[in-house]
Amino acid sequence: MKDKVEKTPAEWREELTPEQYRVLREKGTERAFTGEYNDHEEEGVYRCAACGQPLFSSETKYHSGSGWPSFYAPVDPDKVDTKRDRSLFMTRTEVLCDRCGSHLGHVFDDGPEPTGLRYCINSVALDFDPGDVKL
Repeated sequence: MKDKVEKTPAEWREELTPEQYRVLREKGTERAFTGEYNDHEEEGVYRCAACGQPLFSSETKYHSGSGWPSFYAPVDPDKVDTKRDRSLFMTRTEVLCDRCGSHLGHVFDDGPEPTGLRYCINSVALDFDPGDVKL
């Protein structure tokens, strides 16, 4: 059984920056090409900024040109949830942290092989842990 992280909005506000709260808890999006990890090339693991769960490895990161960090696969499919998102007059697939339910970004089916997926993730939703790319 997974250790789910559940906190009140007030507790999340105390722990997250205003921008992290807006993206992670209110399903916001950072502006394209402004995020810290968009052009980041260091080896390591990207973790959920809200709960620390490992989500993506630098091994699956690639430059999609979208303006957000892009990955073709999570470190473990069980670490992310997806949900249909019909906001902004379009239908997309939202990506959430399985452990704390935080909004991370969206996944699209226009990525590279081997998955054909593009996990388009907000930098502010991630913390980077340099070093070992395999968990």
